[in-house]
Amino acid sequence: MTPTSLPRFTPRRPLGRTGFTATAVGLGDLADRTVPREELVATLVRALDAGLNVIDTAPGYEDGLSEEVVGEALRGRREGVFVIDKVDVLDAPVAPQVEDSLRRLGLPSVDLFALHAVKSLAQWEELARPGGALEQLEACVAKGQARFKGISCHHPDALVAAVRSGRCDVVMFPLGPFVDARYVEEVLPLAREHGVGVVSFKTFGAGKLLGDTEGYGRPLQARPRGKVGSGGEAPGTPVLPHLSVEECVRYTLTLEPDVMLLGMGFPNEQDAALRAAAAFRPLDAAGLQAVRERAHVAIQGKGAVWWNPPSPEVTAG
Repeated sequence: MTPTSLPRFTPRRPLGRTGFTATAVGLGDLADRTVPREELVATLVRALDAGLNVIDTAPGYEDGLSEEVVGEALRGRREGVFVIDKVDVLDAPVAPQVEDSLRRLGLPSVDLFALHAVKSLAQWEELARPGGALEQLEACVAKGQARFKGISCHHPDALVAAVRSGRCDVVMFPLGPFVDARYVEEVLPLAREHGVGVVSFKTFGAGKLLGDTEGYGRPLQARPRGKVGSGGEAPGTPVLPHLSVEECVRYTLTLEPDVMLLGMGFPNEQDAALRAAAAFRPLDAAGLQAVRERAHVAIQGKGAVWWNPPSPEVTAG
């Protein structure tokens, strides 16, 4: 499929109180050092050509490669694209990290910097204390290095506190067929109530919901940070329980995040994800429950579920 034949996307809803109208789908991390740089840039460009207008990156995504790829893909087309970057090291000074990220991007500023992967309420409280990382990030916003600030987070308690603080313009957290129920039942409605933008990730459960782990049938290929992907080839039929791309995308879009980030590192993955999003029809309550039940089975034995908070029994939905 050529870029011109991809489904076209148009902005559909405001991203919280930012004033930016975002497409339903945004581009998550696609950096992979096993793939030639020019291919990564081309894959990102073809998604921009499809109309997607939100891009997410971070310095830790392949040691800065993701930021460099994003910067290259945006040359000559920065206007109208909402760029999200992260502060990865939460116990180190923020300003040098922001400056390094902007240098790799080749941009004077981004739209949002988020404190990355906040793991607990206690960590959020430390970040939000006087002189902490959030105050330092606010200073970067005041300098014009970003328009907005927020967090990405793997704990509902921290997200609730962040939204209630009034200091986050956007929160980023997991939404998909296999996530802790509190993300959906508590955090999502609270963010809407407070006008805080919601950017979701883990629609495919880091790829684990879509197919087999290595060693079964035609294996998915290991990717950075525990993710798995197709490797750019058409996967065979999984042996283990699994969900389809369409089911995962339909489930997450039914929950109505402002933006659903998808990692689409190869054209075949991009085409499948965008076809599913273009064909979206919301699920009813019974349909949502059925997908959750199948996801609970499909995730078993496929490795760590780091996007849910530690608990005696991880809740699937």
